[in-house]
Amino acid sequence: MAAQTDDLKHTAAMTMVQALRSAMDVMLTRDENVVVFGEDVGFFGGVFRCTEGLQEKHGRTRVFDAPISESGIVGAAVGMAAYGLRPVVEIQFADYYYPAMDQIVSEAARLRYRSAGEFTSPMTIRMPCGGGIFGGQTHSQSPEVLFTHVSGLRTVMPSNPFDAKGLLIAAIESDDPVIFLEPKRLYNGPFDGDHDKPVVPWSGHPLADVPLGYYSVPLESAAVFRPGRALTVLTYGTMVFVAQAACELSGIDAEIIDLRSLWPLDLDTLVKSVKKTGRCVVVHEATRSSGFGAELAALVQEHCFYHLEAPIERVAGWDTPYPHAQEWAYFPGPARLAAAFKRSMEAA
Repeated sequence: MAAQTDDLKHTAAMTMVQALRSAMDVMLTRDENVVVFGEDVGFFGGVFRCTEGLQEKHGRTRVFDAPISESGIVGAAVGMAAYGLRPVVEIQFADYYYPAMDQIVSEAARLRYRSAGEFTSPMTIRMPCGGGIFGGQTHSQSPEVLFTHVSGLRTVMPSNPFDAKGLLIAAIESDDPVIFLEPKRLYNGPFDGDHDKPVVPWSGHPLADVPLGYYSVPLESAAVFRPGRALTVLTYGTMVFVAQAACELSGIDAEIIDLRSLWPLDLDTLVKSVKKTGRCVVVHEATRSSGFGAELAALVQEHCFYHLEAPIERVAGWDTPYPHAQEWAYFPGPARLAAAFKRSMEAA
């Protein structure tokens, strides 16, 4: 699906951090009901600098700091949203959202249903997620599946600057609460899973060419990141680029589907690809057991059974806390993905 836009001609090379900042800047300018707040997002500009300069430009009543209380931050946002504002709140790390789970699940997600549509909850909760930065067990989690299980929530995870800006604008405009997960390993450049290589910046990457003004990428729209015919890879976030590296490592012509919107899901794009290739590998960084890959595998089995030529493969993080010392044994790297590709191709 194409981006909805006023102007795609004037662009600039941006990191994901800059693209997210640009999205909030655009929406703060366009809609006086948009407010941005969270721990250190005002004067300091956020722990990853995603909100840097926004308070200076838009003022302390539009961009402001909050106490260290995730339940208080989200609870206040629910009230603001119910009365017409469009709050964009930041949880410093996705690992810290747990104290706010009651407000997210019992209040934000249920408000439209409980009020028979009298109230909505147009709020966006931004959360840096994932590993690959030596953050250890409390700064590396990928909790996306816990949100996709909750009816009333939208769950989004971009993989590049262009999508990050367009999806964040669409999230802020949505009348539903949106969990907006940001893979922090991708903030400053694409990452192929090889930690021994020098860091690759976004500059020069085609998906870093971001329109300066307003545009949106529709929620519930997946993207064919890499066309291919041998097998389908269903993935999102950092693993999009790891899957691309696995294609090169294995020499297998895989089609990579970047989900972008985890739930609601663009099922048509997934089904079309798997029916074409007849083989499917599901990849995510989060824990394997009951991870979102299990839902994807079930959907593929349900909708593509008679087209499958091999069992569905899953590649994911291990069923342990995210380790610090053994981070790269946990992280699903290109070698693990390539092995799964080969198993799928060799299966009868």
